Amino acid sequence: MSLRSPEDMPAAFARAWMDRDAAALAALFAEDADFVNVVGIWWETRPAIEKAHGYALGSFFAESRLVPGRVKVRRLGEDVAVVHCRFLLTGQKRPDGGAAGRRSTILCFVMQRVGTVWRCVTAQNTDIVPGAETQLAGGGGLKPQDYR
Repeated sequence: MSLRSPEDMPAAFARAWMDRDAAALAALFAEDADFVNVVGIWWETRPAIEKAHGYALGSFFAESRLVPGRVKVRRLGEDVAVVHCRFLLTGQKRPDGGAAGRRSTILCFVMQRVGTVWRCVTAQNTDIVPGAETQLAGGGGLKPQDYR
């Protein structure tokens, strides 16, 4: 899958996700790309990104739906752009096999053009936690916290 503009990344990412096609999803990334998921797992090559998404899309995200929302693009020159996109995720499976609730995330893609094709060189996914402004560590885990 070739991207002709950085603005195409969110829709292409969601399309590959919905097709459960980890190879197509990974092809949106540079060979030496980085991807940090919502819990801080860091994959450092296109094959690692494909392997991780292949596992997830074939298991706990097998029946999920990923819908892109608001997109913001900031060009940092002719060949580099930062793309932020809000996504809505539904249909994730819980460990017991039941349906999990809906999640909203923001994915940040740093895109680079090589020739006529745009590829993602790094991406980071962040959960949106309503009513929280940070995480608070303690008791063996993290808990959303609001100081306001």
